[in-house]
Amino acid sequence: MRLEQQLGIELPLIQAPMAGAQDAALTIAVSQAGGLGSLPSAMLTPQQLRAELSVIRAATDKPFNVNFFAHTSHPDQAREQHWRQVLRPYYQAFDLDPDKISASASRSPFNHAMADVIDEFKPAVVSFHFGLPNTELLARVRRAGCQIFSSATTVAEAVWLEAQGVDGIIAQGVEAGGHRGFFLDRDLSTQMNTSALVTQTLAATQLPVIAAGGIADHAGIRTALSMGAAGVQLGTVFMLCDESRISDIHRRALLDVHASTALTNIFSGGPARGIVNRVMRELGPMTDKAPAFPFAGTAMAPLRQAAEKQGLGDFSPLWSGQNRHGCRAVGAARLIEELFASR
Repeated sequence: MRLEQQLGIELPLIQAPMAGAQDAALTIAVSQAGGLGSLPSAMLTPQQLRAELSVIRAATDKPFNVNFFAHTSHPDQAREQHWRQVLRPYYQAFDLDPDKISASASRSPFNHAMADVIDEFKPAVVSFHFGLPNTELLARVRRAGCQIFSSATTVAEAVWLEAQGVDGIIAQGVEAGGHRGFFLDRDLSTQMNTSALVTQTLAATQLPVIAAGGIADHAGIRTALSMGAAGVQLGTVFMLCDESRISDIHRRALLDVHASTALTNIFSGGPARGIVNRVMRELGPMTDKAPAFPFAGTAMAPLRQAAEKQGLGDFSPLWSGQNRHGCRAVGAARLIEELFASR
């Protein structure tokens, strides 16, 4: 079944939820233009989520998606302290005291307080990254009448999600920007490209499969749909849109045709694809010294803030997929119209 029939939308398009890069404005613009706008909620408090959903409800009666993380958080103080020692030369360069940085996690998993907000607003779709929450929380989402989608980065994850009764699988190819949504096996060698993942997931499951990763133009959308995908999920292509909330530093990086991307765990502790910058080159994009997700970001945040004050993205997570040629500084509605022209 195509997304249009499943969700009552006009186009087989989901806007990828991008925590830290957007707010309700992009969600509204995409839903109004006929796609499924998404609101990332992993970095919001329940009060902030309620406020954002109120804005969306006031602006549109179209379906939209609310996205959450379903990770487990296990802080390791010894490892976090060691990470700060690794970063100490950078702290010294900016005259920062690593001992004054308080431990915290910038991203929270779905919980009952968030489920209370979902009960109030009952969005058409609730999606998850890093698997699914526990059965009690999942049951609350179902009782609210929401369809449940989740990301899979391997066929095994897709099969597991189908067994849990989800309504759709987002097949996240390795080309995709941002965090890998893996949850069964964190071996990066298991990660495959979007085309292979979609093809194999369609063969292994009976659910609608949404292609995600490396799709940035009309041809890419057409190819994914011709493979049998129920729709596509696009994120990077929206990052330069008028409704995006990324920094000017991030915008410049996206426009740099010479910039490359890599998977890195130094900004959060979890592998995520971003544009290669100074700290990724000097520490290596992947390191076993970083604390587990999401705790690596605590120690990196002051460096990011200090560098950005100088107009530098040396310590910023410049999330981006491999394919960003479709990024344009226009309104999201206009971009969508162009992406689906002559459909």
